[in-house]
Amino acid sequence: MTPAEDKTDPAQLEQVRTLLRLLERTAFVGLWTLDRATGRLEWSDQLATIHEAPPGYAPAPESAFALYAPEWQDKVRALVQACAERGEPFDEEMQIVTLGGRRAWVRSVGHAVRDEDGSIVRVEGAVQEIAPHGHRAGTLLRHTVSMGGAMSSGEAFATVDREGRFTYVNEEAEKLLGRSATELLGRAIWSCFQKTVRMRLEEEFRRSLATGQVLEAEELDARLSTRVEARGYPFGAGLAVHLRDVTARHKAQEQLRLLESSIARLNDIVIITEAGPFNEPGPRIVFVNEAFERRTGYSREEVLGRTPRLLQGPATQRKELDRIRAAMEQWQPARVDLINYKKNGEAFWVDLEVSPVWDEARRLTHWVAVGRDITERKTAEEKIQYLAFYDPLTKLPNRQLLLDRLQRAVSDRDHKREGALMFIDLDNFKVLNDTLGHQKGDQLLQQVAERLRSCVHRGDTVARLGGDEFVILIENNHHKPLEPAAAARAVSERILAKLGEPYVLSGHLHHSTCSIGVTLFGRAPWSVSELLKQADLAMYQAKNAGRNAVCFFDPEMQAVATANATLATDLRRAWREGQFLIDYQPQVGADGRMTGVEALLRWQHPERDMVPPAHFIPTAEETSLIIPIGRWVLEQACAQLAEWAKRPERRDLSIAVNVSVRQFRHPDFVDEVMTAIANAGIAPHKLKLELTESLLAEGIEVTVAKMGSLKDMGVTLSLDDFGMGYSSLSYLKRLPLDQLKIDREFVKDILTDANDAAIARTIIGLAQSLGLSVIAEGVETQAQRAFLAQQGCLEYQGYLFCKPLPIEQLERFMDEYEYV
Repeated sequence: MTPAEDKTDPAQLEQVRTLLRLLERTAFVGLWTLDRATGRLEWSDQLATIHEAPPGYAPAPESAFALYAPEWQDKVRALVQACAERGEPFDEEMQIVTLGGRRAWVRSVGHAVRDEDGSIVRVEGAVQEIAPHGHRAGTLLRHTVSMGGAMSSGEAFATVDREGRFTYVNEEAEKLLGRSATELLGRAIWSCFQKTVRMRLEEEFRRSLATGQVLEAEELDARLSTRVEARGYPFGAGLAVHLRDVTARHKAQEQLRLLESSIARLNDIVIITEAGPFNEPGPRIVFVNEAFERRTGYSREEVLGRTPRLLQGPATQRKELDRIRAAMEQWQPARVDLINYKKNGEAFWVDLEVSPVWDEARRLTHWVAVGRDITERKTAEEKIQYLAFYDPLTKLPNRQLLLDRLQRAVSDRDHKREGALMFIDLDNFKVLNDTLGHQKGDQLLQQVAERLRSCVHRGDTVARLGGDEFVILIENNHHKPLEPAAAARAVSERILAKLGEPYVLSGHLHHSTCSIGVTLFGRAPWSVSELLKQADLAMYQAKNAGRNAVCFFDPEMQAVATANATLATDLRRAWREGQFLIDYQPQVGADGRMTGVEALLRWQHPERDMVPPAHFIPTAEETSLIIPIGRWVLEQACAQLAEWAKRPERRDLSIAVNVSVRQFRHPDFVDEVMTAIANAGIAPHKLKLELTESLLAEGIEVTVAKMGSLKDMGVTLSLDDFGMGYSSLSYLKRLPLDQLKIDREFVKDILTDANDAAIARTIIGLAQSLGLSVIAEGVETQAQRAFLAQQGCLEYQGYLFCKPLPIEQLERFMDEYEYV
């Protein structure tokens, strides 16, 4: 007791105690104290009255817990214990069971009292009866206010007596129920709702009063356009009822149910989430269909209420997730290819489209995500990409990947990248194959690949061009600065020494050497093709020097560049003088009937006779002569189609025309095609344009747009030499193609080279999955045709059927050919 308390007048203390007892009675509050040292529990007389016990009654602490309703005993025990041990206050509404067996709702409050050292010495608390038993008439409003001030909370609130009649309604309740207080007071609460729910509401009301349990009635029809949720709390005179308008929620749920019924059995994965928010952790899942459960391994119960992030994992692309998020923030749809994860941790690909769902008032209600499992397609693409990029025997990058990296190196003008290109050719490799067999030759190539890797630094490229030819690309950068010539000499010396060591091939000891040609790049504007020629020339010079040697490109070897300049001059003259011809090679279907021909450009040189296209097409592209030459070929093909259209036996034939990259990218190309078709008066689908994969290396958006315009005209589109490039794998699904063409390089050894067979088989499978036809060129034997047919390729072109012919000879061939 403090000194100030010592001086307090006893009469004043008694007055305070009297006032406290008065407050206890009027507020229906009883007080209690639990001493921690003695464990003694003290009750005020008012607390005993609330429990229908005589004055002075105070149970043992454990017995006091038993005076709470069974479902509350564990919780109140834990609350008091936490307060006594850790000083945690509590304020809870719960039910007690009085000594007379009556259930009553009370507000139970407790806090800790500490001594001067901060130690908890006792716990003090209060129990307020929320719906006091036997209250006087006219005090209902006062007790209603004591329950939390619901009348001024902005929420619809009312009280009803034990017969269900309104005794109080606030302004919000009047608005919600559409009637004034005068109309409502004295009226049964269930009469405000439609007939279909009145009986149910009355039953639930009376059950709540009988059991003392909270009334919960959801989505009642108050008026034709309004749905109401009611929650009632029993007290002595009836129920205190909170009302809430849930019309918007009901409409959203109705819309969700409609969505669920229509998509529950789709084979695609479907996820529906709430509309927001977009901040952490994100929209919650409210629905998944059966396909989601089958494909992810998660049950519906496991994911409802969680976010779609549970499907993400280490390989999920952050860039694609950011695209989805950005679209959702703008309330726009989004479509991505995304890596997700099943419950067992297995990754799978989905073509995912996320779309907003709106209600009739254009309010966003949900997001719907529809995902199609494209794992098989992605696996096929990755397989084709690997086969197109890497040599299966040595696991080294192949020609295509080397060219890609070399192109990037020589095109990077901003960083002035310098380096060296090295051609390595094994000496006398053919002798090994002829004497010991191809199996040991393959073993040697594999061991050579491993030794070459060990001779270069990380970041340098070791590639196999084919056969016994290897290439090394050395580049300098800010991580690895070098002087190209010195670096190439050092690497060459290591290679000569390493590849000169003995090899063990299945128990056979073999010795081998190599010849190396080197050219430098970065200081002169050499093209990729020029660098390759320079390194190749240097390598042959090393062989001529006696093999097992290294030779750097000499500027005197520039005779090759001079020859190219001469070729360009001859090409210009050939165009002026009309030296170009067109041969046609038949294309044949599965039944042996001709389906069309391919138009093939030929150059009849006055001095060098017939020049192969591979010798002059690159130069024609470099000089832009390919533009007028390509336009001429296109016009000739359309004119020939017009002639065939006049003959019933020819009218179904098509003509395929090769289109170069330079020609396709010309701004007027689409218009030129349209003009040629219109002038000839032919059916557009008879004209087939064969495009190369190199079109997809850059400017993909323009390429897709142009192809779309051609497709809209009715022109047939084929991707030529498919499998030789790589860029198309990323964009193939976006291209409006009709056909894939398997390159002759894969067909040539398809019966003897397992890798070529695998590539062809994979291309055919990919074409079938995308709904495209497929044609193979370079078919020369019945066995090749049979193998391709067995894999599903049903259209062919090659010497097995007919070599390319001038139009006059082709006409005679078709007159004699049985299945034209």
